[in-house]
Amino acid sequence: MIALKVLNAVRRWREQGRVLNELQSMDDRQLADIGLSRGDIQSVASGKFDRNAAA
Repeated sequence: MIALKVLNAVRRWREQGRVLNELQSMDDRQLADIGLSRGDIQSVASGKFDRNAAA
């Protein structure tokens, strides 16, 4: 049970890193096209982004 929790945590952490890298590689126009700004990247990657709060 604990091993599964650890494995899931590692998977989430790796996915967060992939999302972070992908968004950071985009230029400002690309981010704007998907409704994001540079300041949103961390919250999107961490899963805490709230589009309604950002508007």
